Amino acid sequence: MSVELIMTKKVFKVKMDDTVGVIRKFLDTVNFHHLLVVEKNKLYGVISDRDVLKAISPFIGTLSEHNHDLVTLNKKAHQIMNHKPITVYKDTSIQVAGTIMMDNNISCLPVVSLEDEVEGIVTWKDILRYYVIEDKE
Repeated sequence: MSVELIMTKKVFKVKMDDTVGVIRKFLDTVNFHHLLVVEKNKLYGVISDRDVLKAISPFIGTLSEHNHDLVTLNKKAHQIMNHKPITVYKDTSIQVAGTIMMDNNISCLPVVSLEDEVEGIVTWKDILRYYVIEDKE
């Protein structure tokens, strides 16, 4: 079975110069944990919700917030993204994708074409869901 069967085709994309503030608000409104950094549909990086949390001041939104804390919201996507995302093709087997994730301690794999154009994303939850459901059948 290939990742094409379990991948999410609707991915959320941001651009290299989008700010962390914009990305944070976006992540707060969608039920996704990974954003793909894309220019002209070519993948350049991946940002997780954890990357955003690490990039911003923990004092934002608290009584201790100061102007220098707000500056952290102005960082750009290219400053916090994973610049060398590990990717797979849609014909990659689910088992191979899972092994890649475990070997590299990552939680998602962008699915790209031979031209590095984004086709989808597969996460550890997709793989787990597949094996749990597959095991029941």
